[in-house]
Amino acid sequence: METLTPLAPESQAKASQNEASQSNGVGPSALDLRRLRRSAKRPVWKRKRSLIVAIPAGVLVFLVAIAPPLPEAKRQGGAPLVTAADGLPFRYLPDSETYALDFDPRAVKIDLLEGWDKEQQAFNDRSALAFFSGPMYERQVDALGKETTVPLGDIKFGDRIWRGRNRTAARQRAFMGIRHDGSVSFGYGELTPARAQEFESFVGGLHSLYNDLEQPPAAYKGAYSISMGQQIRYFLPRIRMAYGLRPDGRIEVLMSRDGLTLEQTRDLARRRGLRAAYLPDHASKSRFIIPGVKGFSDADANWISGGATSFVHVPYLLRLSSRSSALQGSLLTQLASASGPQGCGNPFQCGQTLGGQLVDRALAGFNRLMERGVEPIARLIWAPRGRDGQKPGANSPFRETPISADPLALQQRQEEANKAGGNSAPGIDSLGLPADLPAPLLLPNGAQLDAPPIPQTSSEGDGASLPEGNRTETDPGPTVGAPSPGAPPPPALPAPP
Repeated sequence: METLTPLAPESQAKASQNEASQSNGVGPSALDLRRLRRSAKRPVWKRKRSLIVAIPAGVLVFLVAIAPPLPEAKRQGGAPLVTAADGLPFRYLPDSETYALDFDPRAVKIDLLEGWDKEQQAFNDRSALAFFSGPMYERQVDALGKETTVPLGDIKFGDRIWRGRNRTAARQRAFMGIRHDGSVSFGYGELTPARAQEFESFVGGLHSLYNDLEQPPAAYKGAYSISMGQQIRYFLPRIRMAYGLRPDGRIEVLMSRDGLTLEQTRDLARRRGLRAAYLPDHASKSRFIIPGVKGFSDADANWISGGATSFVHVPYLLRLSSRSSALQGSLLTQLASASGPQGCGNPFQCGQTLGGQLVDRALAGFNRLMERGVEPIARLIWAPRGRDGQKPGANSPFRETPISADPLALQQRQEEANKAGGNSAPGIDSLGLPADLPAPLLLPNGAQLDAPPIPQTSSEGDGASLPEGNRTETDPGPTVGAPSPGAPPPPALPAPP
């Protein structure tokens, strides 16, 4: 009888592998078995580490995928370009989408109309060419209970300068500047001593939609990068104001006729051929007045605020008028010398450029998600109202949420009207309060701009001031609708008619 000799362990392992290979085609190797045992013993938190990376990456890919296509580079709309032979320093050219004007800054100057509720006065001022919304502002209350209006950016017209007290906000926003030769610059940052010498007019505190001539610096944050609530309000349809730089070097100012989202506003500006487009105050603070032609009525106020019973009053307007003597220079000199976006010079810069483009596309996708998903739900909550009681259209602006940028006296009157059950709030001519913008700093020719001392006050912002974590030591902190303890009450308003 034949006896069987037992195989060695190595031979048995090989035989087992051969049997598994014959039965299953390809059998697991010892390395695979070790990996399976190792993964079975791995803690749960380690197995979920991949989700921390996969979920944000998936969301980013989803937003980029649903983003609308980029607009065509060619000019698709807007007013025709103006040549030197046309001799038109100012044009008012409304269309089906916007109220729009453009002007030659060499022949037209910008100034400031101070005071609350000056819309009717502006409409009757035939010496002016136009009035429109200025930069964003905040309300501040000093230790004596006196209210003042302070712009969130720096403003300069001629030798007069209004400095924003929140220096962090002034540095983190954009500006539009007109040089002494009439050429225009759309840039970023505050009014520095060098810029005070360079620019004849300077409007800071703006929010950049885009700028094809200059990349935003790392310090730029804009006006809507603070809280999710502000960003959502920014993405939902609102009446939009925009300042733009045209290819012929002129400045264009437009106000949308209907509510627009962020991407729609940017697309509108690009279709009009603007090289750069910045947002001033807009939504319920939108103002666009052509004396004797287009005014601002209670119906307009209700429309831009989405049919709300009250709207936000504004403490100043920008005023256009003809210069007594034109500035001598070329509008295209600075425009032609602007380098525009540059290609990346090294892998690090290429990575930054690609990252910025991905973020832009993701934001466009988020805007599309807001349009198609969140906006229908939001319309059920903040249902807009149409003009003159008519049913609102698809592009009607959303109703504005309560904003505390109005004077305290007006807020008290509105509260009293609400308690009394009144259906109407004070109209646009009912404030009767004087201008409360601080006196400007005078900067004669040749003088250097120095940073003035910033008083220690409490500020009441318009919803766009910075949170506590982003404030500097000299930035005032916010109050909540009331002056400092022991302060006298706000001035009384005249009784409504």
